[in-house]
Amino acid sequence: MADRFNNPDPLTDLVHAPLAHWASVRGETVAISDGSSHLTFSELNAAVLQRAAALSKAQAPATLLVDDSATSLHQLVEFLAVISSGRCAAIADPDWPAAVRETMREQISQLPTVLQELQTTSPFYIGFTSGSTGLPKGFRRHHRSWTESFRVCVDTFGPDAASGILSPGRSSHSLFLFGMLLGIWTGAGVVIQEQFSASRALDTLRQGRTPCLIAVPSQLILMIEWAARHAIAPMEATRLIMISGARWARHRTAELQALFPQARIIEFYGASETSFIAWMDADVNAPAQIVGQPFGNVQIDIRDAEALGSPGLIFVRSPMLFMDYMGTETDATAAIRDGDWLSVRDMGQMDEQGRLCLAGRQNRMITTQGKNLFPEELESVLTAHPGIAKASVQGVADALRGTKVVVVVQPAPAQAGELHAAELSAWCRAKLEAYKTPKRYFVCNDWPLTASGKTDHAALALRLQDHLKNKSNLTHQHTPCPTPCLYPLL
Repeated sequence: MADRFNNPDPLTDLVHAPLAHWASVRGETVAISDGSSHLTFSELNAAVLQRAAALSKAQAPATLLVDDSATSLHQLVEFLAVISSGRCAAIADPDWPAAVRETMREQISQLPTVLQELQTTSPFYIGFTSGSTGLPKGFRRHHRSWTESFRVCVDTFGPDAASGILSPGRSSHSLFLFGMLLGIWTGAGVVIQEQFSASRALDTLRQGRTPCLIAVPSQLILMIEWAARHAIAPMEATRLIMISGARWARHRTAELQALFPQARIIEFYGASETSFIAWMDADVNAPAQIVGQPFGNVQIDIRDAEALGSPGLIFVRSPMLFMDYMGTETDATAAIRDGDWLSVRDMGQMDEQGRLCLAGRQNRMITTQGKNLFPEELESVLTAHPGIAKASVQGVADALRGTKVVVVVQPAPAQAGELHAAELSAWCRAKLEAYKTPKRYFVCNDWPLTASGKTDHAALALRLQDHLKNKSNLTHQHTPCPTPCLYPLL
């Protein structure tokens, strides 16, 4: 099946184009299933064509917001219908407050409304990522940027990437939308979940219809823990696990491999604006900063490093880059363009083996004691501690050091009340240079997340600022409160 996609052609250079082909040659094969209902390729193609015709008849605008109140299955049908009609589909997050939703609708309404001739470089998708202003940042992708991503995925990981896929997340998360559309594009089909459930995901994988799993680390950890509690037998049918969305907890790789003994476990690094950048086979012994070798169609250039061997801005060039951001609002987290090159403001360097080493995000770097510290490195060390579920490294003004390093943690459920600052400091000193050891620790049990499910470091920074204004909070330990708050770890 993979051979069919090795060379660009009009049939596969549009995201939706293969659907009609699969409807004609394997129409009775299930294209999409959510566990309670399904559509075959023939049924999916008919539903998409009918809805696309209705949009054209109604002279719908060139960009449409997909109705996120519908089921995930129907959202995917609507998405395919919108892009099949030559339009661009924007996908809202169902958790947006009403005011944010209205702002995004207003921004979409200001985009060009006249439908242009459909080409491989026509926009087909607007997704949303976190912005520095607190509002989601809309990014536009054209067809070729994703068909090239599909193609390099199959070329790199082989037939297992072109097999049935379990993509157990919302379509508003670009990783899971990618998984859904990859399953349609290859003709292998996809299973989705209305809401993630570790037990249902494991049941699906056990059935063997989805040899390929696309997941974020938190989902895999929930699956590992559920399987352990219920003494689930190893699942031999899973052949490929692709992990992205956040750094994988590599110290848990052995557990994941034991649960899926026949699976090749892949970590890949990328961004909403870039798609794939680098990949590697999961390795418990690999340093946390290594994210792997570039994909075959990606070039990497490290710029503005302070010295030879130190991190610089990572610029990439590939056919998978995004078009632009929706709207014109200035955002300090926005990607940097330089001709064909793009940086999402991540910093890193290449090692002697040609692997990309990721230091962290430029706007999160902390300078303490005259040295640069990337919070992501320290967070990886802390979350490897058995008592820590999540960590957020923050910089606080300090007269002596300029900035001192403090950490907000969420204890693992079994460790609540058992953690001590001295133990965590000893853990950090054993693995990192002394200046990277935090000076203070705070606990937050009500952990804030961004719309894409990642730690909301900005929200935690605000909570920390509010907490530090109350000097009395610095002198004694508080009992955790049910409202969002922090308390010092002694």
